[in-house]
Amino acid sequence: MIVEAGRQRVVIESVSPEIDGGRFPIKRVVGEDVVVEADIFSDSHDVISCALLYGRDGESSRQSAPMSFIGNDRWRGSFQVTQIGRYRYTVQAWVNRFGTWRRDLMKKVDAGQDVSIDLLAGADLIERAASTSDPDRQAQLRAWSHRLKSAGSLSEKVETALDETLAAHMESCADTRFATNYPKDLVVVVDREKARFSTWYEMFPRSCPGKQGAHGTFRDCEARLPDIAHMGFDVLYLPPIHPIGVTHRKGKNNSALAGPDDPGSPWAIGSEEGGHKAVHSQLGTLDDFGRLVSKAERYGIEIALDMAFQCSPDHPYVRKHRDWFRTRADGSIQYAENPPKKYEDILPLDFETESWRELWEALKGVVTFWIGQGVRIFRVDNPHTKPFLFWEWLISEVKKDHPDVLFLSEAFTRPKVMYRLAKLGFTQSYTYFAWRNTSWQITQYLTELTQGGVREFFRPNLWPNTPDILTEYLQMGGRSAFVIRLVLAATLGANYGIYGPAFELCENTPLEMGSEEYADSEKYEIRTWHVNRPESLKDLIARVNRIRRENPALQSDWSLRFHRSDNDQLLCFTKMTQDLSNILLVVVNLDPHYTHGGWIDLPLDGLGLDSEEPYQVHDLLGDARYLWQGPRNYLAVDPRVVPAHIFRIRRRVRTERDFDYFM
Repeated sequence: MIVEAGRQRVVIESVSPEIDGGRFPIKRVVGEDVVVEADIFSDSHDVISCALLYGRDGESSRQSAPMSFIGNDRWRGSFQVTQIGRYRYTVQAWVNRFGTWRRDLMKKVDAGQDVSIDLLAGADLIERAASTSDPDRQAQLRAWSHRLKSAGSLSEKVETALDETLAAHMESCADTRFATNYPKDLVVVVDREKARFSTWYEMFPRSCPGKQGAHGTFRDCEARLPDIAHMGFDVLYLPPIHPIGVTHRKGKNNSALAGPDDPGSPWAIGSEEGGHKAVHSQLGTLDDFGRLVSKAERYGIEIALDMAFQCSPDHPYVRKHRDWFRTRADGSIQYAENPPKKYEDILPLDFETESWRELWEALKGVVTFWIGQGVRIFRVDNPHTKPFLFWEWLISEVKKDHPDVLFLSEAFTRPKVMYRLAKLGFTQSYTYFAWRNTSWQITQYLTELTQGGVREFFRPNLWPNTPDILTEYLQMGGRSAFVIRLVLAATLGANYGIYGPAFELCENTPLEMGSEEYADSEKYEIRTWHVNRPESLKDLIARVNRIRRENPALQSDWSLRFHRSDNDQLLCFTKMTQDLSNILLVVVNLDPHYTHGGWIDLPLDGLGLDSEEPYQVHDLLGDARYLWQGPRNYLAVDPRVVPAHIFRIRRRVRTERDFDYFM
């Protein structure tokens, strides 16, 4: 090894992005750039060159992109990913003998030294490059070499030697025989755009008709599609739609005793009607589901299905594959529990079974079955309760044949576990956003997610509520609290969702004080929702989602920056496009009860604004426009009116006729 590497003089270190030494891939969506940096240096003072080598996974040929020096032996390069799937990239670096010669020649010329011998040395370097070049370039290089060797004035030869076109040709045919290659291929998983920007609406199909006591159907769900589309959602997430078990069925408010008309929890999957590949008969048929998928698509909405790998005691798996479940000391099958809570209606699968390979294949078959029904998005229930290796295998296997499929991880657990699941392949992830209420909490947490290293693999999806989560903030804050959390979720995160109609109707009654469970939870009964109540937030939601669609700055996470306010109740942040053509300033009053005012400070240079020029802030929620100047401005926000501003910052543009406008 030492003999082979003896003439490799360049060192490559600290490559980024690189997740856990290259063990896991980074994530991008189609059209995004992969910006790679590395520490690259050599012994002595020779000039070095380096390049990114990249290509689609499985392709033998690699493309090359040059890397540029940015300081302190740090180099940077980039390439764009243009197709979904997997890419590989690495770094290559070498001593650039021609670049070293050219740099030293310039120094000698500037010092007035005789460079006759140096020009001959340069001619030899060019001749050597020509011998290994393609025929077209060969002739050009030999012409340059000849001019350096031929008779003529020294100044003409120096001009030829320093020709930028010659330098570019020599760079493109560099001698890389002794190049150092970074010893790892690093991987990028590339998803479709919806992985980066999506707007989710969760709805229980059985509660769709709005008729007291009636069981909703897929046809009833179709009737709600125009309303969901009007609110601006492009993903409709349905909790499990499978048959529900009868044994140990839970009653209203999670009661251990169910009445004859209690529908049970949709997460208690499986009955005599079938298991994970069947649909609840009261919802309709598979054909009805396919019709819902097709009709939703016409409204620009994708159906996302819940994927909960657990079974009711009546699931066909229990009869056919008893060895897929754990047995208690009394011979009964172990049910799910989180002491002191017991979930007798749900049986967890035993991933340590001797038949684990058959179990894995069966669960993969569930996913591919629903892909066959037109589903391309899955929300995965409690993935942290199943083995990590299983998820890595399953997601990889599915995406081999269906790279457009997206997986949302519902894992409200410890941070390292959540991050590990994201590394393993989950496209998006639930977060702790629902419980981050103060300015400090939100700033610290969202900065970690969008500016730290985790952003390379962890895509947050922000939810202010779910069927399991009714936070104290929403319980106590009234309508304003719902508006505040809506604006925060929709502007802080490019991916966000709400559980409706509970959210737009400001449902905030808990099961009991200190509980985050809803009273009369839809998880255990059919609810009658009067979605057209005048106090509904649906028109405000529609406006917020339209702002998201019309402003590219809100369609990604990485530009998020928080700004100082002298009032901790005013949270202030910006998002912007890379070219600064679209800049959004969001100011939210975090107190749902009282008006708060304060001074906010904006970094005008970072926003492309001139401190000497006024700029306009256009409130996209209320349509008011204000003229500001300088970095420091005052505003007050009354939660009884609207507890937030979403400002579009517009610069002054001067025309030749002295007519000014803002854009």
